[in-house]
Amino acid sequence: MTAFSLESLRGGLIVSCQAYAGEPMRNPETMAQVAESAVRGGAVGIRAQGIADVRLIHERVALPQIGLWKDGDGGVFITPTFGHALAVAEAGAEIVAIDGTRRERPDGLTLRQTVERLHAASPALVMADVGSIDDGLAAADAGVDVIGTTLCGYTGERPKTDGPDLEVLAELCRRLTLPVIAEGRVHTPAQASACIDAGAFAVVVGTAITHPATITGWFAEAVAR
Repeated sequence: MTAFSLESLRGGLIVSCQAYAGEPMRNPETMAQVAESAVRGGAVGIRAQGIADVRLIHERVALPQIGLWKDGDGGVFITPTFGHALAVAEAGAEIVAIDGTRRERPDGLTLRQTVERLHAASPALVMADVGSIDDGLAAADAGVDVIGTTLCGYTGERPKTDGPDLEVLAELCRRLTLPVIAEGRVHTPAQASACIDAGAFAVVVGTAITHPATITGWFAEAVAR
């Protein structure tokens, strides 16, 4: 990647190339190959997890990358500290996704402090993964560059919808001037289209494209009698 423009993501599909711990595909080389395949399919950006994955995809794929670092399995675990965020930026992510909820962060910094420190240390943009309308408004006030609906249904503030939380998405798009990216349980092209109709700047799809175990399970359940 050379110069990066956020506008290059507008109205497009961002493919999340992640594998869960313990899975056969949990390998940076595999995720880089998945990202390269996503490029061929028309993705405008990649979302990836883990320093090794972010670094290798940055080397292989000439698209902007949203990078994150999952540490832990509960509470604030998506790029939970400033140290995590800086490491992701240094690995080559043009956008660093961090937990953008109003919950307490493990390093004791506020979201605003984290964003300010990252902006001072790196040219990377900051994406706040939020779980509610109030999260999104607070994250925008804290100075983030992009809002994502990633955590809707996972923090206890919102019910887990069967598909993307279009209500939160539409309200944030209505109330904010920042780009709002739809992410979370976008499982079909129709749902992705509905996100754009609701005002999404771009749409992230992961499981439905890059998680064979889940996709296989959908089909296996459908044919089982």
